Amino acid sequence: MLTTVHTPVGQPATAGRFCNTGYGPSLMPLDIGHPDWMAILGPETAFWSLVRRERLADALADPELLLESYRERRPEFQAEMDQLRFGLQPSAVYFNATDRCNLDCTYCYIPGDLRRHGAHMSGDQLLQALARLKEYFATSMGETTRKPRIIFHGAEPLLNRAAIFPGIDAFHDDFQFGIQTNSTLLDAEAIDFLTTRAVSIGLSLDGPEAAVTDRTRTAWNGDSVHAAVLRSLERLADYPALSVITTVTTANLDRLLPLVDLLHEMKVPACLLNPVRCTLPGARTVKPDDRALATALIAALERTHVLYRASGRKLIVANYANILLAILAPTARRLMCDISPCGGGRAFFAVAASGDLFPCSEFIGLEAFRGGNLFQDGIANALQSAPFKLVTGRDVERFAPCNTCAIRHYCGSPCPAEAHEMNGAMERTGAFCALYEELVRHAFRVIADGREGDFLWEGWDAGTTTLFAL
Repeated sequence: MLTTVHTPVGQPATAGRFCNTGYGPSLMPLDIGHPDWMAILGPETAFWSLVRRERLADALADPELLLESYRERRPEFQAEMDQLRFGLQPSAVYFNATDRCNLDCTYCYIPGDLRRHGAHMSGDQLLQALARLKEYFATSMGETTRKPRIIFHGAEPLLNRAAIFPGIDAFHDDFQFGIQTNSTLLDAEAIDFLTTRAVSIGLSLDGPEAAVTDRTRTAWNGDSVHAAVLRSLERLADYPALSVITTVTTANLDRLLPLVDLLHEMKVPACLLNPVRCTLPGARTVKPDDRALATALIAALERTHVLYRASGRKLIVANYANILLAILAPTARRLMCDISPCGGGRAFFAVAASGDLFPCSEFIGLEAFRGGNLFQDGIANALQSAPFKLVTGRDVERFAPCNTCAIRHYCGSPCPAEAHEMNGAMERTGAFCALYEELVRHAFRVIADGREGDFLWEGWDAGTTTLFAL
């Protein structure tokens, strides 16, 4: 017997699960909460099909209708998923050119002492680091016209702009650069420098008004930074490589709709509505429960759709768009958090101001996950180190409850840093299991209604091929 997988928001993710047995392949129905449609999933391969509710029994009972067709193509689907999960090579770096930050955000994943007293990477060291990264990628990426990405991250990178900007100029032809900044130091001169060199710019904003932003994001002395972000958004209006990261916490959960309105009004093309990462204890003090978070995020997503239909201009919520892509075109997904193993140490890695190498920025500050040093040990050695292997070896097929979950390859049980630090081991779920279930259900409802293109970048399907249609 197959049972419908349906876990109400806020209940344990294992509730109502059915573990497939036998030699398979097995297909699993999923109630997506749509009045007319159900999903049928092949969890091992991320295969899916939508079936009208009244035809569900027919689809499962008639082997020629679905199962035999799936069986024929299953090796192809499995090979594609295996390549995505185990065959990637790093093509991006999160580069912390300084440990320091001029803000003291409640949920920051970098320890406070490091943000207060940490080091700047010198200009000479930064140029040397970029040269070593160039040499590594020239070998690892092979023959390709695609440039590796360097995202200056933090901490606050503009505290060390004296080193970063010459590095961008020196290696402009070798890397696609980006910068994630809290905006307090993003003056007109910096904006001119970055935009004339087509550097992608990410800003951080947690609320539609200062009273909300200031609950979790202020300077060390408590001063507000909200107005500085708005000034930068005004200056960057219509810049195509602009994005905004919002960290969703209990402090702003009830203000996501006006925040979406503000970002759309200010012509922000893309944002991330990221659930707070609970790696360090401070972040857990502002962690929403799954029920409230799912309700608020889905309402915000639907608000972006209303705004798009009214104006013809999209505000892409990139972390949700990535879930849609995980379903529609798995290898086209742009973010690598919601896949297992995640992108840390596989699709990207992080460089600290000391040159220390970590699987992801989320691990900076966790000495146990230091895999080596860029200047002393080299990149290839770090990628094969025990700390990196601990992250790249995290496979949801190997631990409960994820190994029986119907949506395990749309979710990936993020995040390994969160699972390890908050829940005690890599072989455990992250902080928001039920949330991802509801976001996947919502994504299937959007697909069933034919609205998926409204939530995705224009041209998202360019170069994709339909492998299965029923």
